Amino acid sequence: MRIPFISSNYRYAPLSVNGVTVRPHASPTAIASIVFIGSYLLAILYIRHCTYRDPTSVFFDYTRAYEPAYSAIRQRQADSFIDAAGTTRPFSNSTATSGKALCVGIASVARENARYFRTTVGSILEGLGEEERQKIHLILFIAHTDPTVHPAYSEAWLHNTADQVLVYDLPADELKHIKELEQEKGLFREKALFDYTYLLKACSAAETPYIAMLEDDVVAMDGWFHRTQHALDLAEKETALTSAALDFLYLRLFYTEEFLGWNSEEWPTYLFYSVLTVSISAAILLSIRHIRPTKMATAVLTNRNILIICGICIPAYILLFFAAGRATVLPLPHGLNEMNKFGCCSQGFVFPHSRAQDLIEYYTSRHVGFVDMLTEEYADERGETRWAITPPVIQHVGRKSSKGDDFGKNSKYHMSVAEKLWNFEFEKYDAESLRREHEMILRKGGD
Repeated sequence: MRIPFISSNYRYAPLSVNGVTVRPHASPTAIASIVFIGSYLLAILYIRHCTYRDPTSVFFDYTRAYEPAYSAIRQRQADSFIDAAGTTRPFSNSTATSGKALCVGIASVARENARYFRTTVGSILEGLGEEERQKIHLILFIAHTDPTVHPAYSEAWLHNTADQVLVYDLPADELKHIKELEQEKGLFREKALFDYTYLLKACSAAETPYIAMLEDDVVAMDGWFHRTQHALDLAEKETALTSAALDFLYLRLFYTEEFLGWNSEEWPTYLFYSVLTVSISAAILLSIRHIRPTKMATAVLTNRNILIICGICIPAYILLFFAAGRATVLPLPHGLNEMNKFGCCSQGFVFPHSRAQDLIEYYTSRHVGFVDMLTEEYADERGETRWAITPPVIQHVGRKSSKGDDFGKNSKYHMSVAEKLWNFEFEKYDAESLRREHEMILRKGGD
């Protein structure tokens, strides 16, 4: 049998199955396209899984992101502490302020169907060593002209935990005005500012080096005191190195990441680095083709393929980078961070004693306004340095605002303003790790 001669120029005809042509070998471009699409879809799934707690991400899932994790643990610990403090003094209280490092002031007004105040106080004190507690002068301010209106005022834990229980001590005409403000709930901006200033004056009179002003609906992490002290030491040193000012304005103990996303005013910077990334990638691919012009490189890195890679693939990944959220891809480093912009809100500030009187005078002169906004206005006008602890050492847990209904007409995520004041990284704390860290600090004597 004679075997027919097959020319070397012969090409196999495409295989046809049910009218569909199937080629025996896919082109490199087709293979690369499949790889890109598959990897891109996997990247989206992975990033979506990792960024659901990032409010700056397009994959943010509010139905899961606001679920309390560590803060729920801390609330239980705080409530247990306060229950025990109702029958006995947890620490040896003293009205003397000499030798104290920090005055902690917390003002509270009664809220309907909510008892955040006791949890706040419990979280501040739970886990403290005796030496740490003795460095704190704790002032608890019942901000009612009739303090018995507040349920905590008649409870033993309040007096067993505080170094000073503060109530209004005002001239008759001022007290009358405060009563009028209590009746006119729409004037909360005036009364809240007055209360804040009144408490700040009381802490200033204690003459501690620093003053921590906390709202009554937060919880503090285990170890908040030693981390705050460490951050204050760093803030002093960094301010001396980077600023002509003698002191910084405040150390922020809480902020929400919602306002730390991609800022529209910085779009030229984002565009510049995006174009730079594409340009460098194109230059690398062209260099590979020209410097090492192997058969594979010449076949794969055609002008058409380079255009697809640099015009479609890389821009797609750049878009995914931005979609992932700034808090995920460019997070603030842990520790002390300068935060002169986009810091929110007034849940926890630590002021140097040297700045307290300036702020008291400023708040008094403004008379009406939100503390956080006025503080930022004061700082912006004078170019003040502001610092923040990352992750924050306190979390805002007050879902019911003392200001009443604060949903607004177009409520985002169908949540109130108070409910959205949340730090998502705080919930990543591990209770056992924090406990071990705190115990180690206590064994070292707080250094």
